[in-house]
Amino acid sequence: MDPVSAQADPQSAPSARPASSAHEALARDVLARPLAAQSLLDAVRDLHRDVAATTFPLDLSDTEAAAASRARLVDQLAEHLVPRLTELSAPAVVVVSGSTGAGKSTLVNSLVGREVSAAGVLRPTTRRPVLVHNPLDVELLSHHPVLESVEVVADESVPRGIALLDAPDLDSVLESNRLSAHRLLEAADLWLFVTTAARYGDALPWQVLQAAVDRGTSIAMVLNRVPPASLPTVRGDLLERLRGHGLQGSPLFVVPDVGPHEGLLASAVVAPIQRWLQMLAGPDRARTVIGRTLRGSLSALRPWVDELAEAVQHQADAAGRIADALDDALVEPTAQAVASVRGGAVADGAVRARWAELTTPGAAFAGIPRPSGRLRGSARAGRARAVAVEPLLADLARAVTSAMGAAGTHTERVLRARLVGPGAPEGGASVDAAWPSGDSVQVRTTAAEQTARAWVAQGPRAVRAALAVPPPTTTPEGDVRRGRDVTREARRRAKAEKILTTEGLAAIALAGAAGVVPARELLADVLGAAGSQAVEELSSELVDRVEAQVALERAQAGAALDDPDLADDAASRLRLRLAVLKGLT
Repeated sequence: MDPVSAQADPQSAPSARPASSAHEALARDVLARPLAAQSLLDAVRDLHRDVAATTFPLDLSDTEAAAASRARLVDQLAEHLVPRLTELSAPAVVVVSGSTGAGKSTLVNSLVGREVSAAGVLRPTTRRPVLVHNPLDVELLSHHPVLESVEVVADESVPRGIALLDAPDLDSVLESNRLSAHRLLEAADLWLFVTTAARYGDALPWQVLQAAVDRGTSIAMVLNRVPPASLPTVRGDLLERLRGHGLQGSPLFVVPDVGPHEGLLASAVVAPIQRWLQMLAGPDRARTVIGRTLRGSLSALRPWVDELAEAVQHQADAAGRIADALDDALVEPTAQAVASVRGGAVADGAVRARWAELTTPGAAFAGIPRPSGRLRGSARAGRARAVAVEPLLADLARAVTSAMGAAGTHTERVLRARLVGPGAPEGGASVDAAWPSGDSVQVRTTAAEQTARAWVAQGPRAVRAALAVPPPTTTPEGDVRRGRDVTREARRRAKAEKILTTEGLAAIALAGAAGVVPARELLADVLGAAGSQAVEELSSELVDRVEAQVALERAQAGAALDDPDLADDAASRLRLRLAVLKGLT
């Protein structure tokens, strides 16, 4: 018996499944029509860009699997499809792959006729992949991305039109080797899969081979180190496995066990594989293999991209549910913060104490309306009052800052509980983890301080706006007021502004809006309806600002949801790329 036998016809082109007329048609079309190939290349490049940019911000049940699928798709696009479509005439990349100790490096060295890849019993042997090609093919391979991670060797023994790539072990003890092996397989136009009589039944190789079948990669197999006595049994079992995985059309080469040895295998042992590679390197054969694998890879993209788009849509749907949950959770802290402001809680403590101090006998606001109702005071005293109210304004700013901060803290606590507590939406923990906790306190404090200063600064404006409105000519009941009453109120307003100043009136209005009832009553007394209007306007603005502070916490929580990959239409970009690709293939 010939020491190397091909179980399948060695004159046939290797394939993951029997060649179809559709495969051959695409091979002829893509390889013979540069313009069609360029359009397809542009579409694949666009797809690669968008797939590479796709992320999965939320940790969902399918996120890990989707990320792994995305990584495989990126590798397939970047390592095989883009470079192959970029240079259709480049040599067919034959990746020699297999498990630890299968004899890949020894086989490559023997096929080349000299040691180009380290071989030995120490594992892992192949630390850096080796690509061997004919010197005349150097220009055609010069832009292939695989060259960045392999050692390149030029040797005339390699037929023009193919390049042999000795990949690391699929099950290497080094993770970097395993990752490299799987990535390099994505660059293959043809897999030359090497296994042994002792290990051909291992699960991992068949998982990898099935993945190759699924994406239409052309495959040939070398069964190495087969004892003559067990050859019929092992070969029969292996052929049955190949048929079960859709590989019945793939060439199978059997290398007998030659016992312990160093160096190259005898030329007679590898001669059938060399003849097959020589035949494969012919222009027609190489183009057929390239076209078949290209067709399979392009066909495999469709379910992959569909699956990826579904995963992106799952992310977007989960983000929508999280946003709804946050909005629902926001109702309680918003209502509580508003009720607290309207209930006068802002004035509790220092503000009320300061007001009491300002209204004690002899103080700035004491006895301004006489028992008779007349206002007393002078413009000179008014200027003193403007200075006297500054501590009250400072107390108001601090009180508003504290109230805003408390509202923000409570809101954060409620929202976090909704994200990670019982009944939390899927992916909520990801949003909670992305919450900028350290920055959140600073953002909240800064916003609260700015809000307090801005609100206090609105006091004079609200007073001036109220004073600019003419006194009402009708009563609240709708009766017409007497002209002298209208005139009297206008004069009283002018007098109040003179003796209290705009700053003093603003301080009173702000205190009233914060919840100091005597301040509200005083302003209504000295300014009439204008005073009530100013207090109400400032009170409403304070409510708006506390609602905005609560909404700021909602924005902080939802910042992670602003990712473009969580937008409602995030998956449409991938679906568009897929539609273009389908139209071209």
